[in-house]
Amino acid sequence: MKLIDLLKEVEIINKVGDLNLDITNIHSDSRKIKEGGLFIAINGFTKNGVEFIPSAIENGAKAVIVEPDVNVEELNHTYNIPIISVKNTRKALAETACAFYDYPAKKLKIVGVTGTKGKTTTTFMTKAILEAHGYKVGLIGSIAVYIGKEKLYDTDRTTPESIEIQENLARMVKENVDIVVIEVSSQALMLDRVTGCDFEVGVFTNLSEDHISPKEHPSMEHYFNTKLSLIERAKFGVVNIDDERTGSIPKLLPDHNITTFGIDNPADIKANPESLQITDSFIDFTINFGGKEEKIEASIPGRFSVYNALGAIAVASHFGVTADEIRNALKDLRVLGRSELVPNKLGLSIMIDYAHTPSSLESILLSVKAYAKKRIICAWGVGGDRDAAKRPVMGEISGRLADFTVLMSDQVRTEDPLKILKEIEVGIIPTGKPYKLIVDRTEGIRYAISIAKPGDVIVIPRSW
Repeated sequence: MKLIDLLKEVEIINKVGDLNLDITNIHSDSRKIKEGGLFIAINGFTKNGVEFIPSAIENGAKAVIVEPDVNVEELNHTYNIPIISVKNTRKALAETACAFYDYPAKKLKIVGVTGTKGKTTTTFMTKAILEAHGYKVGLIGSIAVYIGKEKLYDTDRTTPESIEIQENLARMVKENVDIVVIEVSSQALMLDRVTGCDFEVGVFTNLSEDHISPKEHPSMEHYFNTKLSLIERAKFGVVNIDDERTGSIPKLLPDHNITTFGIDNPADIKANPESLQITDSFIDFTINFGGKEEKIEASIPGRFSVYNALGAIAVASHFGVTADEIRNALKDLRVLGRSELVPNKLGLSIMIDYAHTPSSLESILLSVKAYAKKRIICAWGVGGDRDAAKRPVMGEISGRLADFTVLMSDQVRTEDPLKILKEIEVGIIPTGKPYKLIVDRTEGIRYAISIAKPGDVIVIPRSW
């Protein structure tokens, strides 16, 4: 595709060089550039994108897009290839990717799911219900990318980079997918990863403190408003009316078409509080759907799973599903790493859950506490280079709700693992509950298993 055509929607500040050359690939990672590529030199938190231009050219880059303050004439003189400076390089990556793949989002119905917790389970539940209705559904999220039952590849972040999203959407168009469900992180919204995605439905599951740091969001208000932008840009919104912040959205966006879901407050999709049954292996509740009282069962335990199911049902109702299809889809659904019971030969109850925030840790421990016959052993840690303020808060929660805590490393990145655990320990000590600090993750899990007895539940939250 001609470079000039790729740039049609990009806000250009300055350019030098021939824009009529053919471009065969695009990326912001110089290592992934191939012959005939367009390299977009985005500045990161610690590195300047211009530093990687030589590497990109060596790999085959024939043109480069740079930040607005870069001297394009000087770079053109140095490298003798077209250089374009733009107002926003991250947005330019998304816009050129959309053009390169012929705007695949316009040929699909896209559902975006955001929120502090519940995104992954809600997307899988939504996918399952829509498939029960007969739609071919794609999914892009923190576990993997799927087309129907086929897993294309595992993922390592909640929302991929924009070039990967558009590539996946293009493949889904070719394979006749009807609806795509995407997990949308606040970072993805803030960094233009989903620019070019025309959202049919936007879901906001809940909001609690997370991702507040110099490298993420400066405040909770910024965090909320960033996620709110998904609802603002979608044709239809779906929000949790029971959550303090998301419950305010219908009043904040009075002219927007919004469907609400909840348990405690009046909602469009509401679980009857008196019908709730929560065990260690399923949830059971009733809703008014299509004018009738319908019983729904899902095989993921916890009150929070009821909210996830309600959010998925609210989305699916927009696409004309039936109560029987909802029941059939949710009854035996499993989601990797979400309240996931681990089969083992020891006869122990071991649960893995993606509980990486204070609210999600509290939710999973309260859920387990409701049915645990004996002790709760919580073995966990938090990721490095992330919001450090939540560490003692989560330590207090684990100390208060678990009977024994094992602190161990989890995705430490560039931080000292012992330092991370010591910061969590500050919150545990005042609770007076027993705990053990083991830096090595494998040894930590081994220790938790060694002290467990029949009737105990080992909960292993992880930050992925």
